[in-house]
Amino acid sequence: MTARVHCLRNRLMLAFAVFALVVAGLFGLYVAVFVYSVEDRFFDAMLEQEAQQQLDQRATRGTWSPPRNAFMTIHDSPATFPSDLKATFDAEPLRREIAGTQGRHYHLRPVQPEGAATPGWLVAEVSQQLVVRPMRSQILALLAWSGLAVVVVAILAGAWLARRTTRPLSKLAALVDEMVPDRLPLGFAGGFPDDEVGVLARGLDNLSGRVRAFIAREHAFTRDASHELRTPLAVIRSATEQLASEPGLSERGRQQLEHVQHSARQLEQTVITLLTLAREENVEQDATPLAVLPVLEQVVIEQAALLEGKPVEVRVDVPADVRLPVPGPVLHMLLANLVGNAFAHTRSGEVHIEVASGRLRIRNTALAGDAEAIMRPFTKGEGSAGFGLGLAIVQRLCARFVIDLRIEGSEHATVASFSVQ
Repeated sequence: MTARVHCLRNRLMLAFAVFALVVAGLFGLYVAVFVYSVEDRFFDAMLEQEAQQQLDQRATRGTWSPPRNAFMTIHDSPATFPSDLKATFDAEPLRREIAGTQGRHYHLRPVQPEGAATPGWLVAEVSQQLVVRPMRSQILALLAWSGLAVVVVAILAGAWLARRTTRPLSKLAALVDEMVPDRLPLGFAGGFPDDEVGVLARGLDNLSGRVRAFIAREHAFTRDASHELRTPLAVIRSATEQLASEPGLSERGRQQLEHVQHSARQLEQTVITLLTLAREENVEQDATPLAVLPVLEQVVIEQAALLEGKPVEVRVDVPADVRLPVPGPVLHMLLANLVGNAFAHTRSGEVHIEVASGRLRIRNTALAGDAEAIMRPFTKGEGSAGFGLGLAIVQRLCARFVIDLRIEGSEHATVASFSVQ
């Protein structure tokens, strides 16, 4: 295969690794939040106990007592706070945890005595009591290494699971990648497990069998059709050659005989081209691009019978140097179908064949209809005497020889065009 293939196994491993990394990151975040919250709650509980004792002391003696913990102080107002604490508190009076300078860290709690107009403030400078902050680097390192270990384990587990899960699918993908129409494998579904991959393998196995049978029938048909079509053509050619040697044949009869011989040769080339397309073989292309005008003039003469009794004018404005790099039979089939369709569906007016903007355009005064519909096999236009296969064959020829065929139309005209040199 030439297209880039994204390995499903690598995708699964990447998904496991990303999932493990996200889980490890969230776990580390939760751990950090938890330990900081526990530490803060511990200091808040100590301040709560000290505040209750200070309120009892104030109610009994009318004054604050020295706190039991040396890292705590009691203040009648924020004016007596340490300078680094006071500066931040004045700016943010609602904060109860403040980082000071020189590594100091404060926890605050207001203490409101009964009957007092303003509260006192209990301040705990806990820089020496902090447990998490001094160990923060170690905690982060532990979390990082733990997360890395989890990711590695997840990658290994993902690789094992992905290899086990995708092995049948990879085997089936390799089998499908190597399939070619002439060598379709059969009976390979038995080597796959009884799961979703097995269902897919059985479906592909059945489809492969049907395709092989279809190809065999098509080869048999093209072989038989080649024989059945070429045999009468050979008889016609032989009979016309013998008839042409008759001395008493009139001039008009000889002209008609030449038309029959030419049509037989053209039909034989057409049969060869169509059978080659049916077998999906490469049609040998001429090395030199073929002149379009001589073939076009011949086609116009051959298809002129379709215009008998119609008030239709045919104008051909095609330069002699216009060429198309396709074999002669292919160009003849292409022009015969397009010109024949234009002649058959034009009741009055004109058929104008010209070259414009690098395209040979066949314009006739007839309604186009649905351009996609008329390109489908067995879709016949109004008044058509054929089987509706002409434009479908033309489309296949253009696809094989990379010819840009377009069918466009309006209420009053239909234009068929293809690129030329």
